[in-house]
Amino acid sequence: MVSQLSSLTSSFSLADLRINKERLLQRLDQLAQIGAISDGGVCRLALTDEDKAGRDLVVSWMRELGLTITIDQIGNVVATRAGLEAGPPVMTGSHIDTVATGGRYDGNFGVLAGLEIIATLNENNILTRHPIAVAFFTNEEGARFQPDMMGSWVFSGGFPVENALTSVGVDGTTVGENLERIGYVGTVPCGSQPVKAFVELHIEQGPVLELEGFQIGAVTGVQGMSWKEYTVKGVSNHAGTTPMHLRHDAGYGASAIAIAARNLALDMGGNQVATVGSMQVKPGLINVIAQEASLTVDLRNTDETCLKDAEARMNTKIAAIAKAEGLKITSRSLARFEPVVFDAGIIDLVTKTAEGLGLSVKSMPSGAGHDAGLIAPMAPTAMIFVPSAHGISHNVKEYTAPKDLENGANVLLQVLLQLAI
Repeated sequence: MVSQLSSLTSSFSLADLRINKERLLQRLDQLAQIGAISDGGVCRLALTDEDKAGRDLVVSWMRELGLTITIDQIGNVVATRAGLEAGPPVMTGSHIDTVATGGRYDGNFGVLAGLEIIATLNENNILTRHPIAVAFFTNEEGARFQPDMMGSWVFSGGFPVENALTSVGVDGTTVGENLERIGYVGTVPCGSQPVKAFVELHIEQGPVLELEGFQIGAVTGVQGMSWKEYTVKGVSNHAGTTPMHLRHDAGYGASAIAIAARNLALDMGGNQVATVGSMQVKPGLINVIAQEASLTVDLRNTDETCLKDAEARMNTKIAAIAKAEGLKITSRSLARFEPVVFDAGIIDLVTKTAEGLGLSVKSMPSGAGHDAGLIAPMAPTAMIFVPSAHGISHNVKEYTAPKDLENGANVLLQVLLQLAI
């Protein structure tokens, strides 16, 4: 390996450096076989046996690349390539856990593109001034344990590791006992690893880039998010003999909340969105008025003031629904993140780098939450998006064309080089 950047021959320019697309695609395919489900999808929930197998495979690639690997108390894995100078690394990465019916690109692409960049630097004998690290964070999806983006939140010191370890999953087991079971309880204290800069490469998971004909998204920030679970309690009674005006129908109450959330987003307009993604009704019988219902409401906005306004409006609407139907409605917060604004300098660097590679670029916020949003308080941070076919993600039909994957990885390569030299 060369000892300094100036030893590069005059016939070679860092700006000419490109990743190996086929090697990246091969790794994406290999990782996708772990937890593979029908129609090309992937189910690799956090801290399951499948997640362990995925972690083991990625860690084996990190070792092959000669990286120094550390694991912290929440199971975040950081692999570092030394620089000419010691100090905090320029970091990239994402996550490798998936939702139950996920695809092969969400999260995984950002991690494996980082490894591909390391491989490219190694084979071209390029050593950067600052270290470069590739990380994957525990439980980004939140599909098994709450809150989502858990690992990166703990990594940045924003969420106590003790709270994370005692989080109980949908199967009744805890994060801590599952980390122990799969052998990924690390010794590095959480919040103790400084980062010089962080850049996350990700598929868009939305339709904007494809519909508007852009090849790269220079992500300006992440929407704020408010997740709440509501429990609606009424009175179970006969569906045929109970007059409508004498009912206390928990099923109706839950449905009214769902409609209110939809109308709220439409009324507020702008970047406000609202989703009811889960709803259950008990006793769940066709001829019985529901006694209890539970549902989730997901509110998001790029502006914190607007998000708080949306939360207040939902509270008012839900109180009115409870009074009108004679219901008891309680709630608990599942997650709450303020909107994040990314570093202007790195956003500009992403834009100029992509344009320099002849790629069209759109400045845009992220509608989804990402690890980068939790790292942003501790280091200058930004994201790079590549198009998602038909805007589909968290779905077995998730797809990004190989050329778009290559474009994104090459932009990330050049951005990391400029930050690390």
